Order: sequence, then structure tokens, then C-alpha cells
Amino acid sequence: MIPFNRPPRTGSEDQYVLAAMRSDKISGDGDFGKKCQAWFEQELGCDKALLTPSCTHALEMAAILIDIQPGDEVIMPSYTFVSTANAFVLRGAKIVFVDIRPDTMNLDETKIESAITARTKAIVPVHYAGVACEMDRIMELANQYNLFVIEDAAQGMMSEYKGRKLGTIGHIGAYSFHETKNYTSGGEGGLLIVNDGRFVNRAEIIREKGTNRSQFFRGMVDKYSWVDLGSSYLPGELQAAYLWGQLEQADKINNNRLESWNFYWKGLRNLQDSDYISLPKVPVDCVHNAHMFYIKTADINERSELIEHLKLKGAMAVFHYVPLHSAAGGKKFGRFIGIDNFTTTESERLIRLPLWFGISNHDQQLVITAIQDYYSGR
Repeated sequence: MIPFNRPPRTGSEDQYVLAAMRSDKISGDGDFGKKCQAWFEQELGCDKALLTPSCTHALEMAAILIDIQPGDEVIMPSYTFVSTANAFVLRGAKIVFVDIRPDTMNLDETKIESAITARTKAIVPVHYAGVACEMDRIMELANQYNLFVIEDAAQGMMSEYKGRKLGTIGHIGAYSFHETKNYTSGGEGGLLIVNDGRFVNRAEIIREKGTNRSQFFRGMVDKYSWVDLGSSYLPGELQAAYLWGQLEQADKINNNRLESWNFYWKGLRNLQDSDYISLPKVPVDCVHNAHMFYIKTADINERSELIEHLKLKGAMAVFHYVPLHSAAGGKKFGRFIGIDNFTTTESERLIRLPLWFGISNHDQQLVITAIQDYYSGR
């Protein structure tokens, strides 16, 4: 069976994790943690980059940083992972879902303004499949209505929008290093990206359980104590060591995935030309990172048949999110504004194909051939 995913591994992780295990600092922010954060700050040009145990934790920190209060409203797409919403629901926010664009599966920037009310506090664009949302318009609206923008760039490391790295355009951004992402820190992991200097000092405090511990170790205060809200948002050093083995080869991983993405696109283009399936679209102003390769079938029934067909041929393909607004939690903690023209119908058509760092063209060709076989009799 060709799996849907294999966690990325370069071969350097073993020695770095072992070195971290043998060090005097394994609880976090040791040598590897500092190297990773410095790498991101240099690569992204952000005010501050802080490793977290997961992207969920980074989003939770963002909600605290922008001071989400009960009754505040946060606008986001319904087609996203539950953590995007939960991070703000935990602070008492009401989630306002708007429709997505069928071309990129991203938040439809033309639907945002009609969802803004006096209670709106933030917009959370989700860069699906590492392809950027229309950030210029989103930032214009944020500036016009005095809103915060939190970029859920969980899938977006190494992607760009008009020359800017995803996660660095809004006030705060978040990356994921889950095992299904392009880069992992050993199963889980995340990054908080601070682009607004107002939040730098408080972000460190929230991450250190609400204490000024980081300032203490820099000699800025003579003792550290509890000064604010916070939780345990500091990952262990083993996670950072694993991640460092991949950051050293970040371009190699990215280029390999792009080659694999292009292999699928070329191999399946004829089916799109014949109107059997739709392939991913990348707007001209965007540079993507080949986080996933998906196709869209005619409808949910055809999708189910094709997934089963691929399974019988030895390939594991999967669908993705069930829109949050249709879930029990979404109905309890949020509401959908406007008409659901595309969120449900487009999500029901989408299939993600096997893709990981190092997947062979041979395995990809088996997947392509199986899909071609399915449509050959139609």
C-alpha cells in the first residue's frame, strides 16, 4: 500500500536528537531551540519567532495576545481544521464563518466585509495547501475596520504572497510542524510568528506560563515571577533538535516536493482537459510549497468511488475537512454569514493524493495510472 503520508526525515535528526538528550537543557529553549528561532527570524524577517508544542498552541497564544474577550467575533473560513476556531472559542469568541473561493479553497475576501460587525475583533485567513489568501484586500479591510489579522499558515512554510512569506503579513502568524506537514519537529510542533512589535514581550511571557522568566535569563529583571496570563507553550528541546535537522535542508525538501507536485500535475492534466477532474490552481502572485496535491471529482459519490478504487489499486488517498459550520461544535460556537455556495460542495469533491518528501516517481505513476484507469471507462 502506498501511504498517504510519510513524515519527512533528512537523516540528520538522529544525531541532533541524541545531542539534545545528552545536553544539560532538554526542557526547551536550549541550543537547538535558539537555532531554530534564529533561523526563522532571519528567513521570515519577523519581529519574533517562538517555537510552540503545536500550531494549535500558537493560535491559542495569538488569541490571548489580541485580548479576545467573551462576545468578540472572529471571521474565518469554515473549511479549516478545528484548531483554527477552537483557539478563539476558548477565549469566549463567537466564530463567524464565510464562504470560500472554489479556485484556491481559501477564505473569499469579497465576503468578509459583509460579515463585519461592531463585535468583530479579528480575521483569520487560512492559507489552504500552502497557497496564499488574497492578503492585500484582507489587510485593507483590517486597517479600515481596526481589526487584527491572524494568519493560519499551518500549511504555508516556504510559501509566499507577492514576495512575502506567509505568516509574516498579518499581525501574527502560525506554522505547524505536525508529521503531515512539509517539515516536522518529531510528530507535533508549531511556531508563533510575531510581526507587530507590540506583542513581542507579552508573547514570551504567555509562552512561559505567564512569567517573565525569559527577561530574567537575559538579565532584564532581578527575579522572575507571575505577571500575566499564560500556559505551558514551550516545546521540549528534542522537538527543536528534530526540526533543526530539517531546517538545515529546507530548500532541498521544498524543491523535492515541488518536483513531485509537478509530476502529478503533468500526469493528470489530460483528465482536467477532458473535464473529468479539476486540478489545483495557484494564483499568479503566489509561490506555493507543494504542501499537498489534490484533485476534485464531479461530486461526493464519485469521490467515494475513486478513493475506494485507489485503495484496491494499493494507494491511500483521503478527503479533507468536513466544514466546521456543519458540525455540532460549529453550530454551537459560530454562525455562517451569507450563502454557502462553495464551502460544502467543493469540500465534498476534494481528494488528497499521496505526497511526501522523497516519494518516488514510480509510486506517483501507480497513483496516476489508477486514476486514469478509473476514468477510462467513462
